[in-house]
Amino acid sequence: MIRATDINKSYGDLQVLQDIELTIKDQEIISIVGASGAGKSTLLHILGTLDKADSGNIYYDDTDLDTLTEKELAKFRNTNIGFVFQFHHLLPEFTAVENICMPAFIAGLSKKETFERANNLLNLMGLSARKEHKPSELSGGEQQRIAVARALINEPKVVLADEPSGNLDSDNSEELHRIFFNLRDQLNQTFIIVTHNNHLAELADRKLTMKDGHILND
Repeated sequence: MIRATDINKSYGDLQVLQDIELTIKDQEIISIVGASGAGKSTLLHILGTLDKADSGNIYYDDTDLDTLTEKELAKFRNTNIGFVFQFHHLLPEFTAVENICMPAFIAGLSKKETFERANNLLNLMGLSARKEHKPSELSGGEQQRIAVARALINEPKVVLADEPSGNLDSDNSEELHRIFFNLRDQLNQTFIIVTHNNHLAELADRKLTMKDGHILND
């Protein structure tokens, strides 16, 4: 479903990614591990079109992202890629369900369908009773589950997660990891997860180890 070919990225004299080749299948859960500075987050951002490689190509099915204009790329990102970060980035003035709905409103989905999707995702997350709560009224684990639901509202091809359990305690981390695999089974979702959590990394279908901008093993 996703193919990256000959990806290179530098910041000044610092070579961050070197000759990356990567193929990801539909409904796979991929973990990416490695020391800080290995290039994990940079690779994730390039796969998610948040950053651009100096050379190489990213393909989603038959779409070469390099051929898209900035406007087309923004629309593609909104409808095809979901993001979950270490910090949930929920909007504090909106309720849980409103936060989940935001990407769908941006995509132009109808209000009726958006709220139907959001309520279904709240059920999957076990958070239906918390839908009208604002982020400050939710626990850290609940906030991160709302962020996952927000990433899924547009039914993306893939969810990219950068240290999603990095700010959670062990119990909430385990709950979040369980949710990822349930979502893959129930929604046929694909996940690419950058993590320092060894347990999560080992649970994935494939674990990629990075060092000095290279993928060492798959």
